[in-house]
Amino acid sequence: MTTRSTRSPRRRTVVALAVVLAVLAGFIVRLVDIQVVNADDHIKDSLDVAFAGEQKLYGTRGSIVDTNGQTLAGSILRYDCQLSPLLITQIDEQVLSGDSDERLWADVSNDVAEITGQTPEEVRAIVGTALAEDPNSQYAVLKKGVSTEQFRALADLKTPYIACVSHPARTYPDGAVAGNLIGFVGSDGTPLESLEQSQNACLAATDGTRTYEKGKDGVVIPGTELETPATDGGTLQLTIDRDLQWYMQQLIAEQTQTMAAQRGAILVYEVKTGKVRAAAEYPTVDPNDFEAAAVKDRTSSIFTDWFEPGSTFKGLTAATVIDAGGQTPTSTVVASSLENFDGGARVRDSFQHPAYTYTLTGVLIDSSNAGISKFSQKVDKQTRYDYFKRFGIGDGTASGYPGEGQGLIYPADQWGAQTTLNTSFGQGVTTTMPELARAYGAIVNGGVKMPLQIIESCTKADGTVVEPEVAEPERVISEGTSAQMREMLENVFLQAPYAKTVAIPGYRLGGKTGTGEKSDGQGNYKAGVYYTTMVGFAPADDPQYVVVVTLDEPTKVTSSAANATAFQKAMTQVLKTYRVMPSTTSPELLPKFG
Repeated sequence: MTTRSTRSPRRRTVVALAVVLAVLAGFIVRLVDIQVVNADDHIKDSLDVAFAGEQKLYGTRGSIVDTNGQTLAGSILRYDCQLSPLLITQIDEQVLSGDSDERLWADVSNDVAEITGQTPEEVRAIVGTALAEDPNSQYAVLKKGVSTEQFRALADLKTPYIACVSHPARTYPDGAVAGNLIGFVGSDGTPLESLEQSQNACLAATDGTRTYEKGKDGVVIPGTELETPATDGGTLQLTIDRDLQWYMQQLIAEQTQTMAAQRGAILVYEVKTGKVRAAAEYPTVDPNDFEAAAVKDRTSSIFTDWFEPGSTFKGLTAATVIDAGGQTPTSTVVASSLENFDGGARVRDSFQHPAYTYTLTGVLIDSSNAGISKFSQKVDKQTRYDYFKRFGIGDGTASGYPGEGQGLIYPADQWGAQTTLNTSFGQGVTTTMPELARAYGAIVNGGVKMPLQIIESCTKADGTVVEPEVAEPERVISEGTSAQMREMLENVFLQAPYAKTVAIPGYRLGGKTGTGEKSDGQGNYKAGVYYTTMVGFAPADDPQYVVVVTLDEPTKVTSSAANATAFQKAMTQVLKTYRVMPSTTSPELLPKFG
């Protein structure tokens, strides 16, 4: 029998259970409403409370290395450091009230300034300015681009209000070595000059990102992190030899200053490969501090500037008249120091002499303008023009250097009587150091012109190696002509007045000098001002390297003899660097006169 007393607890239990179920049902309905029915609206509301965060993941810009893999340009970590002005004031208040054993900002700022290279007043002003603008400021830039050593020293202060964020920065470990070729990047990482800029597709990294959400307390919300990894840049390998480049830069700086010239340059060209092993010039640029260099010194004048080659062009003319005009090293012409030609043209030598019966070899040894002019008439002017173009004059070299200049030679049908003769000895025509080096390389390399290169390859981050497209080797003159030219040019270095200055014991070598006149910008030549050139090769019996030395307006010695000392030292170093064996044969002396 159920009594009233027994029904009452049971009823209370049922009622309580019903209430619990009702509440639970309400929670379920609300949960469905939040997570299903109105999910999008609630997500939007949650984003108003949570904070989206994004962190850049820096890729590393690729290195530029020399032919042996030695780093010419690389990347290091730099740090951008910031302060929390509000936290500084809060800690100072705690210290003054005795609630903290931290040091006062006035003391810490002295240590910070010593580390960052700022003055204590500058550091304190950063905080003061930020608080003046916003008393609750939690961010002020302390210093950007802080080194790893400075970052560690700041971290050792163990201050809670200094934070630093790392990022890659560019460094050039050897300073100005090859700086004229490499170029530089800006403080923001933007490539600004030379190969850094033109080869950016190889070198540039692709930055990644890490995104996340965090609450008001700054804690990252689990499960909200997404990461797109960064991709590093590739490695650009040059044909330049770093150690040889360093030596040549020291050498040309010394010679330029000794001769009181405006500029100087040395180019080392490998005959059988066409690769440039050094391209040194003075003045130049240190990419670590490029703003210290004049704007005109921040690029490579070797590859951008042109000049009248003067008597170095006599070698090209001689090769032409042998190859196409049936001449030989002992063929002769009669020439005095002043010769008159048809059409009113006149040619004068740089020294007074009577009428000599010059051999072609003798014309090169004495560098006779009148003599080479007479030999040039053994072929028509169109033939000479065609050979100049085959040697690559006026076309640039497609070396890979951005903005490479090129010489200028007008078509033969535009040559007047005087220009027809002048071009035979390097007047009325311009060229560049790379063009001249490649042309002489063709003369001594069995007559074959090799493509000139300064870029070896680009190795992408995934290991893919991309080599630049280069032209095919091209025959310019016959092997027989090349052999005769090697003999004649060797005799130039054996019998010219500067023979002892350029001689290298144990080695046979040859070459030619040139003293080009400079324009005054008004259609005339500057009086007594010259651009001097010496181009030579070694060993003469098996040419391996061509070296070109130029000086712009030397004043201590105004002739191309000013280049002789630098040439001898440069070629000596090249032969040592590449362990070229001394010559085992003797040269044949050729006659100057018939």
